[in-house]
Amino acid sequence: MVVRAVSPCSIFNSVSSPPLPSIPCHLCRLPTLQCRTITNFAFTFRNSHPDTLNFRGLIPTYSAQNLNHTVMDDLQNLRYPKKVRLSEKMGFTSNKPLLEDKLERRELKKGFLLEFKQDSDRLLLAVAQKPDGKKSWIVADQNGVTTSIKTQQITFIVPGVKNFDHTEICDFIQKAQDNLDPSLLEFAWIELLEKCKSVTVVELAQMIFGSTEPLESYCTHFLLSNDEFYFTVLESRGPCSVYCPRTVLQVEELKRNKLLKEAADKEFDEFVMLLKLAKSMSPSTKPSKSSWTTEHKIHKRIKSLEAYAIDACKNDDQKTAEMILKAVGLVKASSSAVDLLVDIGYFPVHVNLDLLKFDIHTHHSDEVVSAAESLLLESIDPDEADRIDLSHLKVYAIDVDEADELDDALSARRMEDGRIQVLIHVADPTSFVQPGSKIYREALRRGTSVFLPTATYPMFPEKLAMEGMSMKQGVKCRTVTVSVVLHSNGCIAEVSVENSIIKPTYMLTYHTATELLYLNLEEEAELKILEEAASLRFHWRRQQGAIDTATLEARIKVANPEDPEPPINLYVENQSEPAMRLVSEMMILCGEAIATFGSSNNIPLPFRGQPQSNIDISAFSHLPEGPVRSSAVVRVMRAAQMDYRKPIRHGVLGIPGYVQFTSPIRRYMDLLAHYQVKAFLRGESPTFSSGQLEGMGSIVNVNTRIVKKVCNNSLRYWVLEYLRRQPKDAKFHALVLRFIKDRTAALLIIEVFKLLHGFLSGSKLVMKW
Repeated sequence: MVVRAVSPCSIFNSVSSPPLPSIPCHLCRLPTLQCRTITNFAFTFRNSHPDTLNFRGLIPTYSAQNLNHTVMDDLQNLRYPKKVRLSEKMGFTSNKPLLEDKLERRELKKGFLLEFKQDSDRLLLAVAQKPDGKKSWIVADQNGVTTSIKTQQITFIVPGVKNFDHTEICDFIQKAQDNLDPSLLEFAWIELLEKCKSVTVVELAQMIFGSTEPLESYCTHFLLSNDEFYFTVLESRGPCSVYCPRTVLQVEELKRNKLLKEAADKEFDEFVMLLKLAKSMSPSTKPSKSSWTTEHKIHKRIKSLEAYAIDACKNDDQKTAEMILKAVGLVKASSSAVDLLVDIGYFPVHVNLDLLKFDIHTHHSDEVVSAAESLLLESIDPDEADRIDLSHLKVYAIDVDEADELDDALSARRMEDGRIQVLIHVADPTSFVQPGSKIYREALRRGTSVFLPTATYPMFPEKLAMEGMSMKQGVKCRTVTVSVVLHSNGCIAEVSVENSIIKPTYMLTYHTATELLYLNLEEEAELKILEEAASLRFHWRRQQGAIDTATLEARIKVANPEDPEPPINLYVENQSEPAMRLVSEMMILCGEAIATFGSSNNIPLPFRGQPQSNIDISAFSHLPEGPVRSSAVVRVMRAAQMDYRKPIRHGVLGIPGYVQFTSPIRRYMDLLAHYQVKAFLRGESPTFSSGQLEGMGSIVNVNTRIVKKVCNNSLRYWVLEYLRRQPKDAKFHALVLRFIKDRTAALLIIEVFKLLHGFLSGSKLVMKW
């Protein structure tokens, strides 16, 4: 019986000569085990070329030899005391002297045939030539290469070989290859398992081949080295090892694990084929993102790639992602993962990785959305009895044209004594959301709404924010009204805060509000009064040391950002324009008024300050007024400070105290201020202590800084994308704001009014990011 098996081992892959005759094999008297029944079983292999490589014939007395081994084992067990070793954990017993005998070290000599590990994946056969120092040998390998190897690289010394000719290694390998049959190990395993006996390579060669000749011994070593199931190394000393059979349970588990691995490998290969297919498709026919999430195993691998793309791998994500990248022929880099996910249609071309990297929540959970819908249906107003009706007033809501959350509006009148009364109406989300509720906790977790060129991700569920909390033209809305009476010089004379109902008259953009101011219509006298109040406030604050930081800001709106080439709408906000200056001054006025109200009534609030009163503006007088001077002043400003017990001066704004209050729908800190003020209006103790405010404030401020970074990065990306689409020969006018170092400068590109960093190279601008 001749069995041929081709091994993937590099030793055999290097041989291409035709098959030679087989080696005889002799196995007899195999016992019966519970795991398998074998009866009347015997092998006899006949060698038709007994003189090849001077190998002797077979020993046909295997059964008698088994009996002799058994008797000798019993005598040895009586002579030497047993010690607990690895074999005993597996149900085997062994003793030190026997193992010492079996592991007798063979001294390497010239002409010995050996196997050595060239690298982690390659094993080669070679013939020892001569020592190379104390721990190395010069060998001639199967490929005819002479090299020096360390003794630690030697994995096996073929027994019974002396003065082997290295030119015959290939023939030796071919003979071995033609006679490898892994099933031989299974039969030997059955017999050895029943006897609880360990063996060396030579002993096992005698069992399965009936011979200990070099070829049979090497075949046995090779079978053991590549065995996945039946045997394990009991003890090793250099290239010599003693093997023992694994238990039936262990073998069954290993086979089961191999089947599972083969199934997993097949699934992985199918996944890779799916990726390659998706990559080859046109953009319009690629699978949708949702199609990659329907099957759990596919989605898990995609998520591993996603985590790898943003350097946020957990557990086995990195290993899985790198396997995938290697399988599709890409280098192991985060950019490769991004490119692959874009190529298969999972990521859009203009994917915002910051949303993933910083875990920006773009959707509210079903649970939170359901709670929000319940609030809208209930529509209970806990402050209804205390609200004053101001729906008769002319109310102006002024914001950017794409604003979704309208949370403030303005009214004004001239009092009989000539002073101006300004009313800042602020949306009242606290009348919908109670502290500690699901929606409240979600708002705390987010900290702020996120406004990107591509989308808006509101702090509150969109339906609740838009339909319940936000102001609407001609519709009665719940508000908190901050009433401020100004002295003739612009400082605050009186402050009051009340729950109210208003009906916004106008919903204006900054552009349309500016046009109305220029028209100076008699029927819009209230708007002119607001402009007058803003002018008074601006000049009063400048007298108090305020710093004018008004500048030009680019705003971008991208429609259909999932498209490869979405339309980009770019426009500019000039913060010194009348309508923007008006709104800005009224928001600052409201912040100062709430700080004054809180201080007068001992209400803990998130007071904000900025110690900048010592800035000498005259030091910047040599710079042109406008963006250049504003940029220089902003660079020396110190960070804002918070106090939750008392107001602190805000030097940049030129006011004694400041509390952000006008955006409770989109800023959590404003929402906290509302809870505190509303509790006072109801005659209750503050909802939160100063310590609680400070704790929540620290969490929210971290989230706010992250969101600010995400927004700035997104704005910069789309400005660059806008510039990229311009003709290659396009020229831009730029204002040099400051030189940084060498030829690097901060520029204001007039066409987009956006601060960019770039190189100055003669008259040519080369952008640097």
